[in-house]
Amino acid sequence: MGTRRFVACVLLYGGVLLGASVLAQSPPKYGVGRTPTAEELRALDISIGPDGAELPPGRGTAKEGAQLFASKGCAACHGANGTGGRAPELKSKDGPTVDTWERGRILPVRAPFATTVWDYINRAMPLGREGTLTPNEVYALTAFLLSINEVIPEDAVLDAQSLPKVKMPIGDKYASLPDWKPNTRRLRGYPY
Repeated sequence: MGTRRFVACVLLYGGVLLGASVLAQSPPKYGVGRTPTAEELRALDISIGPDGAELPPGRGTAKEGAQLFASKGCAACHGANGTGGRAPELKSKDGPTVDTWERGRILPVRAPFATTVWDYINRAMPLGREGTLTPNEVYALTAFLLSINEVIPEDAVLDAQSLPKVKMPIGDKYASLPDWKPNTRRLRGYPY
């Protein structure tokens, strides 16, 4: 009886190994989805880098942005002047004479690059209708937010060439990434 049991175990174990190797060689097919086309990938590749190379043509001013801020419903969430709404504040209560880090978590002040402000508005606003703003509207809203935070003059015109040249208040004082490698100890002070 012991020999039969041993042979049965060997056959069962061998069958499992053989079946697992066959399954491992052919990935499962679920019949769902497809590989996106190059054009579909380009449509989703909307990231804007610091140099602004990916910015679309267009232009906008702070005056146009102020009108859009009211007409597009931005004020309903962020407050009439970018403060006092339910959504994050867009205007610092303190002027440029106060240290950037003490002015609050204000996107047009804390962003390391003006293109980051443009990119965020383009991707994420208005809430519930993300991606519906035209490039001209995004340039104008960006100009408005940078103007009310005294980053650019009120009469400045932003476009693909001028936006990357805007010097942000944070300068080069934004946080750099820590020197950490995967599979090493966690960063000092990390809670878990």
